[in-house]
Amino acid sequence: MPIIKSAKKRVKVTEKKTAQNREWKDRLKNAIKDMEKAVEAGDKEAAAEQLKETKKVIDKAVTRNIIHKNNAARKKSRLTKMYNNM
Repeated sequence: MPIIKSAKKRVKVTEKKTAQNREWKDRLKNAIKDMEKAVEAGDKEAAAEQLKETKKVIDKAVTRNIIHKNNAARKKSRLTKMYNNM
């Protein structure tokens, strides 16, 4: 355990930020899984709506520095390709 006051604060801040990052990564993964399920079901309208929501989650993850912008572009491209090939 840290003894210095600033080190104690860093531990608290790191724990809080780690929890936030984990929450966003889970949200991102769940959105992608939901999109894949909609595509597998073959429902074009539901997949289109889910694609829109998933892209929104991906973009927000980029702005919060959860994932890199190139990683986000790759994910969005793959999801769009998956939707177009339905």
